[in-house]
Amino acid sequence: MTDTNNAKKAGAFAKIGRFFKETRAELKKVTWPTREQLIHNTGVIITFIIITCIILSLLDFGFGQLVQWIIPS
Repeated sequence: MTDTNNAKKAGAFAKIGRFFKETRAELKKVTWPTREQLIHNTGVIITFIIITCIILSLLDFGFGQLVQWIIPS
């Protein structure tokens, strides 16, 4: 009974070790962006977020005014 438990524990540690080894191998295959690409992409994302916030704020304000017009307080 003890031998099977030790084998299971060793198997679990072997699987965890293999996982980290394979993860490291996959990360070496990744093509990382250059600093310029990273700065450009970050700018695009921030611009998109700002535009989306403005649009959603305008829609929220508009729908709020519409509701107040339909249901006067």
